[in-house]
Amino acid sequence: MGAGESITVVGAGSWGTALAIQFARAGHDTRLWGRAEDHLDRLQADRENQHYLPGAMFPEALNVEPDLGAAVSAASIVLVAVPSHAFRTQLGHLRQHLRPGSPLAWATKGFEVATGKLPHEVALEVLGPDSKRAVLSGPTFAKEVGAGLPSAMTVAASDADYARRLAETISSDNFRAYTSADIIGVEVGGAVKNALAIGAGISDGLGFGANTRVALITRGLVEMTRLGVALGAEPQTFMGLAGMGDLVLTCTDNQSRNRRMGLALAAGKTVAEAEEEIRQVVEGVKAAEAVHRVAEANGVEMPICEKIFEIIYKGEQPIAAVQALMTRTLKSETGG
Repeated sequence: MGAGESITVVGAGSWGTALAIQFARAGHDTRLWGRAEDHLDRLQADRENQHYLPGAMFPEALNVEPDLGAAVSAASIVLVAVPSHAFRTQLGHLRQHLRPGSPLAWATKGFEVATGKLPHEVALEVLGPDSKRAVLSGPTFAKEVGAGLPSAMTVAASDADYARRLAETISSDNFRAYTSADIIGVEVGGAVKNALAIGAGISDGLGFGANTRVALITRGLVEMTRLGVALGAEPQTFMGLAGMGDLVLTCTDNQSRNRRMGLALAAGKTVAEAEEEIRQVVEGVKAAEAVHRVAEANGVEMPICEKIFEIIYKGEQPIAAVQALMTRTLKSETGG
């Protein structure tokens, strides 16, 4: 375990809160910042995030800091845990507070819809090249991390020493972090799996069973890998925690908001109705559009992801989408 770190987590939703709890549990002085001051007041008073992560009590080393400048200036590492659509704006707010060369990490997953850029590309545009950067990703539900259940994830950075430092800092008896140098692969895995999980929810909601679910996950992994390699990722990354691991988790457990979105769509609900029922950001909705755009721009064939996009954005009926996929021209398994 890394010693003597001071961590600031930016983003007080379920995932940001869980990560802050884990850093504090691992023995580090940790601050949690969020944009809603009344929400932060409740967190500090309750020593728990009752709205987003009920039951996960804050360790003594975790404190809420409502002042972003104070939170960042006190940190040896800043971790951003906000939804992908808010990532660029949040980095803009951070820029004035970060010291030159300050280590930065993020647990944000997804392409930026408007530009098709991955988080590390957005960070480069907003902050420039003069700091160490890392991404955290993998099969980890916030509720289980908050509860201290055994979990594992990937920390990817181009700087191997920084990846190791961050992995050591977040690891504890029940939490293990592995390192990677493939930032692109880890980020693509985190982006595509959210869209595919909506597809898995649709499939199960229509009653298609285990055979269909496994076929969707397996062929979805092929699509994820195909896109990642086209963008410069290493193929083996997608067989690990940030690829297959996160995909299987998100597709198969109802803790996944994306899977629950798919179940709701299969039941005939609109996206808006499902979001109101789920009451948190469902990243896969925007991810489906972003993946569609990036795949099209790079000439990458992703038929499952394309059908998920058409269900969400073009009104295609889920049963018709499944029939279209099943009647595609037969191909070699390794060929498309």
